[in-house]
Amino acid sequence: MQANAKNLLSMVAVIVAATSLAGCSTLFSGFGGPRLSERECMMRAMYFESNRSSAEGMLAVGTVVMNRVNDRRYPQTVCGVVSQKNQFAAGVTTRKMSRNGGVLAAQVADQVMAGSRHPGVRNAQHFHTAGLRFPYNNMHYVLMAGGNEFYEKY
Repeated sequence: MQANAKNLLSMVAVIVAATSLAGCSTLFSGFGGPRLSERECMMRAMYFESNRSSAEGMLAVGTVVMNRVNDRRYPQTVCGVVSQKNQFAAGVTTRKMSRNGGVLAAQVADQVMAGSRHPGVRNAQHFHTAGLRFPYNNMHYVLMAGGNEFYEKY
């Protein structure tokens, strides 16, 4: 009995260690499920963070993700950025996508992964739902697209 409890604790420790690391290599669609690719992480971020029918909004979100990937202050992978705690929609790596929105997200993700960027996003690494306002002086808005407002911080 004591050996079984010890084995169970060892398994739990391995699972906790694996799931607490950032990056795609630790993201699973379910316990023991397949790992998410960089493309899948990008698709999910764009799908859950923009108006699902807006290719422009998805491209803008994808541009923000890539702006973060290219900044040393953030993880250096798409999945690492997308899975950061409290940065993107809750369940972004686990919730189900509809077929229609998923097809558009896949198309735009392919474009972003091939180097396309939304020119209006510029160097923005942040966005929030359009219409919200915050009392900070360091938020400089550059674009509204897909139900979000994109901004740079100075």
